[in-house]
Amino acid sequence: MALLTIFTPAYNRAHTIGRTYESLCRQTYHDFEWLIVDDGSSDNTRELVRSWYANATLQETALELKGYSKDVPWLHIHYIYQQNQGMHGAHNTAYDHLSTELNMCIDSDDYVPDNAVERIVIFWQSQSMEDRQKYAGIIGLDIDDKHKEIIGLPFPKGLISTTLSGYYQDGGKGDKKLVYRTDIIKQTPKYPIFRGENYVGLNYKYLIIDQNYELLVLNEPLIIVDYQSDGSSSSMYRQYWRNPKGWSFYRKFEMTHSLSFKRRFQVCIHYVSSSIICKNRNFIAESPCKLLTILAVPLGCLLYWKIKHSVKHQVKMKVG
Repeated sequence: MALLTIFTPAYNRAHTIGRTYESLCRQTYHDFEWLIVDDGSSDNTRELVRSWYANATLQETALELKGYSKDVPWLHIHYIYQQNQGMHGAHNTAYDHLSTELNMCIDSDDYVPDNAVERIVIFWQSQSMEDRQKYAGIIGLDIDDKHKEIIGLPFPKGLISTTLSGYYQDGGKGDKKLVYRTDIIKQTPKYPIFRGENYVGLNYKYLIIDQNYELLVLNEPLIIVDYQSDGSSSSMYRQYWRNPKGWSFYRKFEMTHSLSFKRRFQVCIHYVSSSIICKNRNFIAESPCKLLTILAVPLGCLLYWKIKHSVKHQVKMKVG
């Protein structure tokens, strides 16, 4: 059985996911699976995947004609369609269908270096069985598509392992690629689904795992990131406005897991603003950090107005 599953949540990304597919076809190590979770796309994502299935069949037939056995590795694609639930809902579905030891998410607008899978497999298999049980997986580097440079900072030389939150607490910067053990990711609670909303911070699961496990550091690039103008990273104010219950849930969780007073106070500010957006009058009573939440109310109100103004401005720009 393959060691690694790469899964890709996709929502109306037929114009970019082809690049993801091509990069996986170029991998120097082929024994892995690709799971696509189509989160309610209305474009031609389904038809595109069907064409890849046909291409894989042609490739297998050609290999047979050349004398190779039917089980010669090729890109093994598993496609699942579901009604739109947001990125976190697609992650829930992906985790339900994983069967390999490791898993890694690649967004549908990103792609991977040609030797990314080989790097992961060789690095993981070089660890003793004891270490493979001791760590939650691997943390590697992201590269920016435009400049082909490492996003943020590389890991300090000699760093063997870290938690995700601990890395940032110690001054780390930039997005990092996470490769998790499937058994551990499945042991953590699922992301909650809030009716009418489609966003809960993915760090919810990662912070839970941080409490018990570290990640082995692989100081090499595992993904090439292409931030889209309509992606979640570039529209956070809209995410805050449209998904206040999801954000309130995540902020309450983060309050009890943040490592510094400064971060907890920042989280409380965001919690106040999300609570105002979803008109929750009981937010102080529900907060795990009540006093800090009370102190954060003035700044939380200011953030609320900033978010509201920004979203209205974006709507006007679209209409104009």
